[in-house]
Amino acid sequence: MGNYRFIISGGGTGGHIYPAIAIANELKKRHSNAEFLFVGAKDKMEMEKVPKAGYEIKGLWISGLQRKLTIKNLLFPIKLIQSLLKARGIIRRFKPDVAIGTGGFASGPTLKAAASSKIPYILQEQNSFAGITNKLLAKNAAKICVAYDGMERFFPKGKLVKTGNPVRADLVKLNVTRETASEHFKLNPNQKTLLILGGSLGARRINQLVAEKLDFFEQLNVQLIWQCGRLYFDEYKGFESETVKVLAFINKMNFAFTAADIIISRAGAGSVSELCLVGKPTIFIPSPNVAEDHQTKNAEALVEKNAAILLKESTIDSDFETIFKTLLDSPDQQKELANNIKQLGKPKATEEIVDEIEKLLK
Repeated sequence: MGNYRFIISGGGTGGHIYPAIAIANELKKRHSNAEFLFVGAKDKMEMEKVPKAGYEIKGLWISGLQRKLTIKNLLFPIKLIQSLLKARGIIRRFKPDVAIGTGGFASGPTLKAAASSKIPYILQEQNSFAGITNKLLAKNAAKICVAYDGMERFFPKGKLVKTGNPVRADLVKLNVTRETASEHFKLNPNQKTLLILGGSLGARRINQLVAEKLDFFEQLNVQLIWQCGRLYFDEYKGFESETVKVLAFINKMNFAFTAADIIISRAGAGSVSELCLVGKPTIFIPSPNVAEDHQTKNAEALVEKNAAILLKESTIDSDFETIFKTLLDSPDQQKELANNIKQLGKPKATEEIVDEIEKLLK
C-alpha cells in the first residue's frame, strides 16, 4: 500500500464533481493510506458536495468568461493570476504524486501548476464535445480518458483511452427494493412512477413542462419524483402533494432510480452514463444551450440503437403528451428501451480510469 498523494480538480456542475469523487473513492479502495486533496471554484457546488463525500477541498477564486462584456469578464485576468498563484502554493505544500482533472474552471490553474512542478496528470472528459479547460490542458496530459468515439477531433490521438464515464458506485447495483425506495419518497409502490431529472442546477423548460402537465399526469394515475434543481426549488416547491414529490436535489439516487418506471432527463454525459447502467425507459430532452449541441448528439447516439426516446425542446408542446402516453401504455416498448439502454452501460469505467492513474505511479 503506497502512501500516495492525489490532487483532484473538477467542478461547477454535478457532471464534473461526481466523476471526481468516484475516481477518489476507487483510488482510496486500492490505496487505503493515500491522501487526497480536491481543488474547486470557491462559489461552486463542489465546495459543499466534496466535504459531504468525506474529502478535503480548497477553493480558488475562478470563474468562466461570460459571452457578453461584464464586470466579471474584466475581473477574469485578476482571478486567473490569483488562482494560478494559489494553485502553485497548494501543489508545493501538498506534493501530489499524480493530479487528476475532470473539467471545470478550477482544474485549469490546478493542472497548469501541477505541470510546472513536473507532476504528471490525467484528464477525464465526459462529453462528446470537449470542454475548453480540458482542450487547453491536453498538451501536457499523460493520458485523456474519454467516453465517446471520435475524440481525436479535440485531443492528441495517442493520449486517448476510451473508458466511459465514472458513475456513483450505488448505481452499478440498485440494491434496494421498490417498496423501500417508494417508501423513502412517501409514494405508492403499486402506482406508476415518473422520475424527472433536470441536472443539479435544474432545467427551466423541463420544469415548465412538468408544471403545465400535472393534471395530465394525474389523469394517467402517474406519481412524480420531480428533481427541479436548486435554482428552481423555491418556484416549484408549492406543487408538492401526496403524488408529486418536489426536490431541489436527490441524495439517494439509487432509491429514485429503483422507484421509477419511466425517466425524463437532460442528456448531459454524466446523466447518459448513469441511465445506461440503470436500464429504465428514458425520454431525453436535451438542453439546446450547450456547446455544439452535444446533449442532442449524446441522445441521438442512443436513439440510433433504439435505447431511448429523444424529444426536442422545440417540439415539446406538440409532441409530449402523445410520446409519453404511448410509452406508458406499451409495456413492450418500455421493456425494449430498458434492455437496449442497459447494454450500453460501462460499469467498469471508474476502475479503468484508475488503472491509467496507477500506471503513472509506477
